[in-house]
Amino acid sequence: MARSPKPVYVCQECGSQSPKWLGRCGDCGAWNSYVEERPQPQEGSVDAAAAAGHRYALAGASGSARLYAEIEIAQHARLTTGIDEFDRVLGGGVVPGSLVLLGGEPGIGKSTLLLQAAANMAQGGPVLYASGEESEHQIKTRGERLSVGKAPLYLLAETCLERILEEIARIRPALVVVDSVQTVFSLKFQSAPGSIGQVREAATQLLFTAKGQNIPTFLVGHVTKDGSLAGPKALEHVVDTVLYFEGERHHSHRVVRAVKNRFGAVSELGVFEMTSAGLRPVPNPSKMFLAERPTNAPGSAVLCSLEGSRPILVEVQALVSSSTYGTARRMASGIDSNRLSLLLAVLEKRAGLNLIGDDVFVNVAGGMTVDEPASDLGVLAAISSSVRNRVIPATTAMFGEVGLAGEVRGIAQANLRVREAAQMGFRHCIMPEANIEPNARAEGDCQLIGVRTVGEALDALLA
Repeated sequence: MARSPKPVYVCQECGSQSPKWLGRCGDCGAWNSYVEERPQPQEGSVDAAAAAGHRYALAGASGSARLYAEIEIAQHARLTTGIDEFDRVLGGGVVPGSLVLLGGEPGIGKSTLLLQAAANMAQGGPVLYASGEESEHQIKTRGERLSVGKAPLYLLAETCLERILEEIARIRPALVVVDSVQTVFSLKFQSAPGSIGQVREAATQLLFTAKGQNIPTFLVGHVTKDGSLAGPKALEHVVDTVLYFEGERHHSHRVVRAVKNRFGAVSELGVFEMTSAGLRPVPNPSKMFLAERPTNAPGSAVLCSLEGSRPILVEVQALVSSSTYGTARRMASGIDSNRLSLLLAVLEKRAGLNLIGDDVFVNVAGGMTVDEPASDLGVLAAISSSVRNRVIPATTAMFGEVGLAGEVRGIAQANLRVREAAQMGFRHCIMPEANIEPNARAEGDCQLIGVRTVGEALDALLA
C-alpha cells in the first residue's frame, strides 16, 4: 500500500518550506506564517512529450526554439473600458489575453471600478464577473446604483477555481473579473483559501486561461496593513500588470497607480472622484487639487509634480511653530518624513534658518502622495514661507531637487511641468537653471526663473 506524502509547512510570506511548524520563518523573519500543506503524490516518471499536456504547460508554446528574426509580432487592438482614466493607467486600454492585478485597501472602490468597467465592456460581448466575497444580489444592488444596463454581464458567486474555469469555457466571455483571488481555492489542494499554494494555483490557472483563450482577466487582490499586496510576491510576477488603488477615506478622490505594466508605462496615474453614482474620472487633477488653495496664506506653495507621463500641480502646506516641549516634532503627510528631516538640515546649514527648536508640520493638500526628488524645492519654499511669515505669490509654481550642498539640481521632464503650469495660469516658474535652455526663458505667458542654490530660490520666492 502506497504511503501518503508527509505534510510540509509553508511560509505564507516567502514560500519557504519546513518539515515541522516554526514560530518564526528563518528566511524572511515573519512570525506565525507557517501553514500546513500536503503535497500531491508523484505519479511515476514523465518525459518531455508528456509535458506538453501537463496542466502547467503554457498554451500555444512551441516545442522547439525559434530564431529571433523569424518570429512575427502580432498586433492586437486594445479594448477600451469606457473609463478614460482607467485606460490611461493600463497604457491605452486592455490588451487581449492580459492578466491584471488590482490591489487596494478594503472599501477603497476596487469592486465599484471593475463593475463599471465590466458593464461598459459588456456592450461589445459577454463579461463574467466572479465574486467570492459578495452574492449576486449584493452585486446587483451596487449595479443599480451605478446604472448598469441590460448588457450581457454574467454574475457568478463562486470560490471554487474549477467551477470558475468551467463557466469561462461555457460562456466564452470577452472579459473576466475575479473578486478576489485570495478567496479562490482549488480542489487539488487541501489548504485554506488565501494560502500561498492556493493563490499561486489560482493565478497560474487563470493566466493560462487568459493566454490560451485570449481573454483579458482582472484579479482583485487584498493588501496588508503596510499597504503591500497580500499573499506571495510570486503573484505580482505572474500577472502582466499590477495596479494599486490608493486614496484617503476622508477625501472624495481616488488614485489608481501602475507599478508594473508589460504593455505600457510604469508609474502611470489615473485620478477618480468617488460620487454617489460611482467613480467619476477627473480629466484635470491640477484644477481639483488647487480648487481650495488659500491665496494670501504663508506656508503655501504650488509644486509641479509628475506622475508617470502626467504633470500634476499640488499644494504643499507647511506650519512652523515654537515647540513647547524639549524635543521639536517633525510630522509629514504626503511626503517621506526622512526626506523632510534631510531638507530641514539643508535649510539650517545652507540657508541660515534656525529650526532646531521649532515644530514643523508639512502636508500635501488633498491627500496626494508625492515621492519624487523634484518636490524638494516646493517643500523648502513652504517651510521658509511659514518661518518668515511671507506669502509666496499665488501665480508662482516651482520644482527642483535639492542636494546636501544646497544646490538645486536638474530633473527629468521639465518641459511637461512648465507647460502644465502655464496652462493653469501661472506667471512665474522657479526651476533649476540646468533645465532652462539658453534662448527659452518663457513658456507662453509664464516666465521661467532658473536658480542654482537654495538661497537663490528663496530670494526669488520671498523677495
